[in-house]
Amino acid sequence: MTTILSQKGQIVLPSAVREMLRLQPGDDFEVTVEDDETISLRRIARPANQGLVDLLLSCPAAFEVPPRERDDSPALRL
Repeated sequence: MTTILSQKGQIVLPSAVREMLRLQPGDDFEVTVEDDETISLRRIARPANQGLVDLLLSCPAAFEVPPRERDDSPALRL
């Protein structure tokens, strides 16, 4: 796969790579220059809560969020 450096210095990762690695907008990366011809790009951390929604949806028991009690107290003045 190839990509092109834009005039703004941006590189677009091909969609196949983004899908394979489950990359999302806002993911953080570390850029390292290995030598005159090699640049490494490494994701620093996996996205927060990756897989959490799937895990919760796979729960065998029904789950409901209980209603919250209304708080009618006056707002604090700071």
